[in-house]
Amino acid sequence: MGQFALAGLIALAIVGLATAVASRRVGEREAVSDARTTTVSKAKGLVEPAITNDLLDGNEAARRTLGRVVERDVIDKNLLRVKLWTQSGRIIYSDEARLVGKQYGLGDDEKDAIATGRIVAQVSDLDEPENRYERTLGQKLLEVYLPVHAPNGTPLLFEGYYTYGSVKASGTRLWRSFAPITLGALVALELVQIPLAYSLARRLRLRQLEREALLQRAIDASEVERRQIASDLHDGVVQDLAGVAYGLSAAARDGRTADGAHLEQSAETVRESVRALRSLIVDLYPPNLREEGLESALQDLTDRARERGVPTQLEVDDPVRAVPDRVAGLLYRSAQEGLRNVVDHAQATTARLEVSLVDHTAVLQLADDGRGFDEHLLAERVAAGHVGLKALRGLLADAGGSLEVDSRPGEGTTMRVRVPLS
Repeated sequence: MGQFALAGLIALAIVGLATAVASRRVGEREAVSDARTTTVSKAKGLVEPAITNDLLDGNEAARRTLGRVVERDVIDKNLLRVKLWTQSGRIIYSDEARLVGKQYGLGDDEKDAIATGRIVAQVSDLDEPENRYERTLGQKLLEVYLPVHAPNGTPLLFEGYYTYGSVKASGTRLWRSFAPITLGALVALELVQIPLAYSLARRLRLRQLEREALLQRAIDASEVERRQIASDLHDGVVQDLAGVAYGLSAAARDGRTADGAHLEQSAETVRESVRALRSLIVDLYPPNLREEGLESALQDLTDRARERGVPTQLEVDDPVRAVPDRVAGLLYRSAQEGLRNVVDHAQATTARLEVSLVDHTAVLQLADDGRGFDEHLLAERVAAGHVGLKALRGLLADAGGSLEVDSRPGEGTTMRVRVPLS
């Protein structure tokens, strides 16, 4: 969020700076255009009518008459200096009297303006000799010139000098006009985007936490499976085969050949071990779950529970037989974990496993008549590392399902699993 807000502020600053530069340039162009318009108006409307033929000859009265017009109607706070040139470069009038009668060379732009009648506006080069009296008016002046004519048709060049501050002021006014709209819109956009960015960042964080939880559940489930397989192998098959090995070794040390009964007993132990290993394989992945259906796989689980001393009844409703593979797998794992707990911990004499379909939800219920337990004991078993039910609850939650365990000491235990079909 901090990075997003900082990026927004940087973008705001960049756009604001770009807007300021663009606004000032547009304002300067507008100010120059206004200066050109003002110069045309004053030169053609005020100065040219006041020019007489006598002014061309240096008549003092004609110059004073023109001077009164210039001082009264032409010179203002922005137009600081006026000059009137002949084609030869002689100044025949200026509000700065020391320039009158002076001869300077006209530049190419001035000559072209007189010849073509076009209006020229540019920043004045105050280093030129004819501008020595304008240097006290400011460091930078805007120079505008255009041709005018005496009554006898003689072409003259009118030149006006404007303060460049007026040009800058025009750009500043334009910037101040556009800035509130432009920057206000950007600020509003930033204020709108920050809550959206916060919401997106929060969702992203939640998704990340969910992914981490899924990974942890997968790790927990894998750990439970590995621990259970190791325990079953160690306590079952490994012990049985070790017993066979010790028996055969003892017979060899006694120097006698094992009799038929002893060999048959050893063979039966090996066969039992093979059956146990096959049961472990079925626990890992029941081959008949997809091929023969959920009911057949659950029947195998209840048969193994019966073989281990807990007779278990199975009831599966007809609609459940057509549940999706994903749901069938979760129901199988739930029954597997539940029956394992019944056989290993419940000390039950009977159990009942029911699977039904209720409101587009598969429901598995496993009830036993065992010793039951207090709920705090379940938390203690989880803390001690027995996380089978915890991992199962996580897998069901990821699928939108739930797991409930209801138990009281001496009253048995009921496990109820719900898994939506979609």
